[in-house]
Amino acid sequence: MSEAAQPAATAVKPSSARVLPALVLAMLAYSVIQTAVVPILPSLAKELKVSGSDITWLMTANLLSAAVLTPLLGRFGDLRGRKPMLLISLGGLVLGSGLAVATHSFTLLVVARVLQGAGGGVLPLAISIVRDELPKEKVTGGVAAISASMGVGSGLGLVATGLLLEHWDYKSIFWMGLIAALLAMALVIFRVPKDPVVDRAGGADPLGAITLAGWLSALLVAVSRGNEWGWTSTKTLGLFAIAAVVALIWGVIEVKVAHPLVDMKMMARPAVAFTNLAGLMIGFGMYGSFLVISNFTQTPQQLAHYGFTASVLHAGVLLLPSALGSMVAAPVGAKLIGLRGPRLPLVLGGVFGAVSMAYLALRHSAEGDIYFAAGLFGLGVGLAYAAMPAYINGAVPAEQSGIANGMNAVLRTVGGAIGTAVMGSILTSDTIKFPPQIAAMIPVQIPTLDAYKHAYWVAAVMCLVAAVVPFAIRSARRPSTPVAGSPTQASEPARTGA
Repeated sequence: MSEAAQPAATAVKPSSARVLPALVLAMLAYSVIQTAVVPILPSLAKELKVSGSDITWLMTANLLSAAVLTPLLGRFGDLRGRKPMLLISLGGLVLGSGLAVATHSFTLLVVARVLQGAGGGVLPLAISIVRDELPKEKVTGGVAAISASMGVGSGLGLVATGLLLEHWDYKSIFWMGLIAALLAMALVIFRVPKDPVVDRAGGADPLGAITLAGWLSALLVAVSRGNEWGWTSTKTLGLFAIAAVVALIWGVIEVKVAHPLVDMKMMARPAVAFTNLAGLMIGFGMYGSFLVISNFTQTPQQLAHYGFTASVLHAGVLLLPSALGSMVAAPVGAKLIGLRGPRLPLVLGGVFGAVSMAYLALRHSAEGDIYFAAGLFGLGVGLAYAAMPAYINGAVPAEQSGIANGMNAVLRTVGGAIGTAVMGSILTSDTIKFPPQIAAMIPVQIPTLDAYKHAYWVAAVMCLVAAVVPFAIRSARRPSTPVAGSPTQASEPARTGA
């Protein structure tokens, strides 16, 4: 473990009105870009003349990049400054979006999505900046706003995609990402001050970084391609085995080196470990539910006798309440954390998510059912996303804030990849058997209504597990060696709801 970071002398902290909008816009830019391509993957496959399985690399490559770069950028932010790393993260969004706009090559578009994955570093870096820069009384609300922006941006991205495709081609989506990232970068440059906490005594731990990237890549490729390759195929099982072995090696390295990328003792603290488990479950529910609800609403009703034959825009509008729910969750979550600690909003987040998915398993014939469930689910995700950084920030010192929140973000991403794969497997395992003359006219198989019901119930169970997890956290203790004189000291609420 490195020595405590030495804070720079700062007399007055900037107001939240100056710093927070830049960080929220950065988070929105990344989350919109990440999800905007989801509803247009089938049309992109036709446009770029690639197979349906190959086009999914646009999501897989982005998830891989984000999973690997998020903890690295978070840790380098702890070591060398959060603002420079945040600008590098946004730079990846700018370069990736610019390349996507300029190219018609599928291979280069995959490269663009890899570059955009650098935006995953925005979340841990922005949370760390809030902890460093905002006045004590504004920290909880600021962290909640940034965390909830992930859910808001995901919902807005689906609507924005539909609106843009009504008038322009798919490149307009990447133009949107490019403009949003440039605006966010400009605001960060001019509004976010230089870091008060820089841990220059720490080390970069290249072996830890390489092995972390190795096991995450093997795991996510196996999970993302399992449906196509077969879950018992040699490739899938081989990648799972590689992930397990490399993860074990990574753990040994992190315990042995003087300056680990990830402090395993920190990761083992109950407030961190169980919060990460909750993040895995919430990520599963969030990404999995977006896939299932979007597909459900676009199902042709005349053929399947369910669904709404929705266009991409209509499907996005049906999911818009999820963004509004996450928006409402930010101030509500901050208030609950201030009054009761992070346990209550994390429990409520899981419960609301479970109730919304169970509701859709039982009621799904009217558009009002989708609006209600999406809104309640968005509220739940927003509350959970607000609570998780509060747990983590209350358990780690300032110089580990970036990597701790980065690993939580990684586990949400892993949960999302697993959720998407599991939901896809459920939907493709039980499809409607049409007569040959009708089946020949349908480009894709249509799941049965029972398959969708099963998927909703699985998502509900995962969210319910996330609601139970916080009761395993007896307390989120403050670091035993806080950063001396740090302006972030005592920035987070002491109570955790235990």
